[in-house]
Amino acid sequence: MKAMVLKTYGDSAKFEVAEIPDPKVGSGQVVVRIAATSINTVDTMIRSMGQELLPFAPDLPAVLGMDFAGTVVAVGDGVTGFSTGDEVYGCAGGLADLQGALAEYMPVDARLISLKPETLSMRQAASLPLVAITAYEGLKRAGTSKGQNVLIHGGTGGVGHVAVQLAKHYGADVFSTISNGAQAAVVEEYGAVPINYKNQDVGSYVAEHTDGVGFDVVYDTVGGANLALSFEAAALNAHVATTVSLLQLDLSPVHFKGLSLHVVFMLIQMLHNHKREEHAAILADVASIVDAGALTPLLDETCHKLSEVEQAYNRLINGQAMGKVVVEL
Repeated sequence: MKAMVLKTYGDSAKFEVAEIPDPKVGSGQVVVRIAATSINTVDTMIRSMGQELLPFAPDLPAVLGMDFAGTVVAVGDGVTGFSTGDEVYGCAGGLADLQGALAEYMPVDARLISLKPETLSMRQAASLPLVAITAYEGLKRAGTSKGQNVLIHGGTGGVGHVAVQLAKHYGADVFSTISNGAQAAVVEEYGAVPINYKNQDVGSYVAEHTDGVGFDVVYDTVGGANLALSFEAAALNAHVATTVSLLQLDLSPVHFKGLSLHVVFMLIQMLHNHKREEHAAILADVASIVDAGALTPLLDETCHKLSEVEQAYNRLINGQAMGKVVVEL
């Protein structure tokens, strides 16, 4: 089968077209004919950093690509709930010893996938798994519920745009930081209140939108130094969820406010074969939410073919995309 492979890692690494063996279905697996795969920040990190800095980067030559949507073409022993011809989606490869989705076919653990949302195209469905699981897990761990004031940092990003819509679905009053008018329009369409962080500091928007009390839940999809701003925006005994906590940080505000901090690292299930069935359950619930009309993926305006993977990666790396960048096979 045809695949796009990396033979080296680093900032100058390039994808190359290669013929690799067709996958054989194993016990507990299905083989999926890939229709589309989306690019995530972690994919770009693996390409540029490699195993020296990211131990979970796959051995070379590597087939990357975590997210996908496609059609089941083979079902292994012990698999129930899937049949050949089923349209599925998931986040199930592209790291460690798991083949990625930048190939015509992909063997996947059936515990990491679900039937795709019926109302979405393959391209749309492929954009969701990693970011939807991450958004879902963070909001659930933070106990997001009806009537809460919820702040999502980065509401038009991959995780952010899903988190905004899920929080609205759960009945919360949702606010989201943005940086320009186009992003504000997207957030408003989701029913949330945009906050331009370039024009307002944390103290002013906390005063304006929560009477100075702070937000019940803060989901920080930006991370880094922004995590300290999330602590500042949170109410007493509030919950803060983050996807990026790779830094040294003073946790004094967490202590004095009695905050609960939730770090979401959704690759754990794949890396450690740990409770993988939880991802399938989340994807099934997300599919039902999508089909009920409460969640719509935000896709970048560009379209890319498998041979244009390099351009797709660069668009994300260079900050040109708004919404998920998708490659179609």
